[in-house]
Amino acid sequence: MLDIIKAGVNYILDLGAAAMLPIILTVFGIVLGQKVSRSFRAGLTVGIGFTGLNLVIGLLSDSVGQASTAMIERLGLNLDILDVGWPIGAAITFATPIAVLLIPVIFIFNMVLLRFNQTKTMDVDIWNYWHLIFPGAMIYYATDSIIIAIVCSLINTFVIFKLADWTAPAVEHFYGLPGISLPHGETVNFAPITYALNRIWDKIPGINKIDINADNLKDKLGIFGEPMMIGLILGVGMGFLAGYDSQAIIQLGIQMSAVMILMPRMVALLMEGLSPIAEAAKTFIQKRFPGKEVYIGLDAAVVTAHPAIITVALIMVPITILLAAILPYNRMLPFADLAVLPFTVIWSVAASKGNIFRGLLNAILSVCIVFFIGTNLGALTTTMAHAVGFAFPEGATMISGIDLSCHITLWIMLKLIDPSNVPAFAAGVIALVMYGALWFWTRNDIKKQFDIEPENSTDKGVKTNE
Repeated sequence: MLDIIKAGVNYILDLGAAAMLPIILTVFGIVLGQKVSRSFRAGLTVGIGFTGLNLVIGLLSDSVGQASTAMIERLGLNLDILDVGWPIGAAITFATPIAVLLIPVIFIFNMVLLRFNQTKTMDVDIWNYWHLIFPGAMIYYATDSIIIAIVCSLINTFVIFKLADWTAPAVEHFYGLPGISLPHGETVNFAPITYALNRIWDKIPGINKIDINADNLKDKLGIFGEPMMIGLILGVGMGFLAGYDSQAIIQLGIQMSAVMILMPRMVALLMEGLSPIAEAAKTFIQKRFPGKEVYIGLDAAVVTAHPAIITVALIMVPITILLAAILPYNRMLPFADLAVLPFTVIWSVAASKGNIFRGLLNAILSVCIVFFIGTNLGALTTTMAHAVGFAFPEGATMISGIDLSCHITLWIMLKLIDPSNVPAFAAGVIALVMYGALWFWTRNDIKKQFDIEPENSTDKGVKTNE
């Protein structure tokens, strides 16, 4: 019976997000009272938008990946933990014995939290549940206890949903996606840290006066400040650092220029499909749950089209490689996930409200944390990969990843689950207190950032006026 369930789950997961979302959203729309044709059209449009977005991200990944490899070779980096990338991280996670159990458990837990008003996020991006399952899988291999793994996974999920609720106003007012939240730990984990950093930059003379964003770049630089030109310049610069010849440099410049233009258009198409679903959800909630607001939880990819994100991410590629070389504690070789730095810097940029200079400062410090966690969790990640039969790349003895190492809450829980290891437990307690304190310190910053009233506001999420 378990094999049949696992086969069914694997079939659905193998469809990928672009195929799963149309099915899920079509069913969701029908349940909310929409006509079948309208729900299907909306779901299909979202699938097309995600397909287009993935094609552009694929272009970005291929281009940046090749340039990154060339830069790493030029620097002669030789570190013993290989960044294998999020696709392998997802495959390893879904191959663990706990994954098939956690998928329905997390879904039911999400519904229970919604029912009892403990979250406003309805996570429909089931393919990306792997981000919520990964902490549970890691803890399973650390403790060999399914019970502890499930409990820790649900605690982590609860925290991620609360972070998604907290940051949803920024998703609406800064990224322009009303009624959407981003419940993925590898991105939203950093929000309390980047918002705290933004407060610090406000207090430092000189830094607090620097404001470089996409709008004033265009005003000051004219055509050279437009997204397509920024992409061209950054692509050419990256090609130069990679040691490319003139032809390859020009090609990379054009490809990055295309990314800057095409990504926002794919997101616009995706939002065209989401709008009817969001309206149906609003009507449904108004009738049955007066006063309640619900966010639709989606893949963080939907905000990566922002020009400031792409700009900061491309600048961060050579900086990340340099940090890997100079940070004394780092053993992780950045590789496959260099192309997904747009995801890593989402909250670095949002906290600065699009200020590219501050976003870059936030991103540098965030990546330093990523390298620390990636190095620290390399042995356990490798153990999990061996357990599921992962075929290691030639020459690789240990693995980790930039995306995998963004799970701050996982690192904290791993330190807290073994009180007998006094140094690790103490580190976990200190990290938990610091993380909680930063979140508490910045708890009202997002609302202040967009002049949102603390309570009874009608301009965020899917909520009612009743």
